[in-house]
This record gives sequence, C-alpha cells and structure tokens, in this order.
Amino acid sequence: MQPTDLVAERFRDSARLKLASAAALAPAIARAAAVLAGCLRGGNKVLVCGNGGSAADAQHFTAELLGRYERERAGLPALALHADTSTLTAVANDYGYAQVFARQVAALGRPGDALVAISTSGQSPGILGAVEAAQRAGLAVVALSGRDGGALAALLRPADVEIRVPATVTARIQEVHILALHCLCELIDGELAP
Repeated sequence: MQPTDLVAERFRDSARLKLASAAALAPAIARAAAVLAGCLRGGNKVLVCGNGGSAADAQHFTAELLGRYERERAGLPALALHADTSTLTAVANDYGYAQVFARQVAALGRPGDALVAISTSGQSPGILGAVEAAQRAGLAVVALSGRDGGALAALLRPADVEIRVPATVTARIQEVHILALHCLCELIDGELAP
C-alpha cells in the first residue's frame, strides 16, 4: 500500500467510526456535560486522569476548561492529575503506580467535584483506583472507555456516566475520545457561558 493510500484509509476509518458512534454516544456525552456543568456551576472542580495518550487527552481537556474552548468566559477549575511530576513520581515510588491517581483524588476531591477517568481499555489499575477513590469521596464520575469497557465499566454506578467507544483499535478510540471531549467543552460552555 502506498503511504498516501494508507493515510487516506486511516482518515476513512476514523470518519466511519465517528459517524457510526454519533447516535450511540450522543446521549452519554450530553449527560456527562450536564454532570460536569452542574459540578462547575456549584463552585466545584473537575479532576481528570489518564495514562499515555489518554493523559494527553486529559491535559488537553483541562486546558480547554481552564483557558477557553471557543468562547470567552472565566476559567473553570480543572486539574489533570498526571501533570504534577513530583507528586506523580513520589506517589508511584512510595505507594506504587496503581495509587498515583487514587491518592490525589482522595486528597483533593470533595463531594460535588467530578472525576473524568479516561482509559481506552478500561483495564488500567491507576484509573480503576481513581474511580474507586472518587466514589468513596462522593465525586461524580465520567468515564471514557473503549472496547467492552473492561473492569472500569463494572465499577460504575447508575449515577456515573460512561462514554464507551465501540471499537477495539486504540488509535481510533482515542480519536473519538478527543471529539467527545470537545463536545463536552462546547456543551459545558453552552450551559455556563451562553
């Protein structure tokens, strides 16, 4: 296959998945936006976590909330839990990597706050620990997953929201995750800064 053919095929793969996912994911994305907007409207904060590419998505999302997405508004309190490397490495060293997000959620999260947990596989121990810590602390949980949702899906309560991409290829799942996060930004802005 020629390089340009490969690129064109990946664009088509991504577009097909996004179009096929739109109807299935729209209700969950709208519900997640309402949960997050309610949290922020109440003066609370959004904590976000992910590993690897999902960490990049988490940081991208918090940057859109703290800065702005497409319209001018006050910054919204959001924190990417992997961005503090001193905390991340200290907790990983002292308690194990599976605790890096849970320990921060337990220390920083308060009832009324929300956790956005991103895992393409739904199997990441650190993400699972963060969700459990958030539930114990009374935080709302929004999970972005893929595949069959993994152990993450099994942890979620009826009040939690799962945005599960119906795909198995990590790159395609991440491409839909970033679109879902952009939709969340636009919906949150629409509720908080009409």
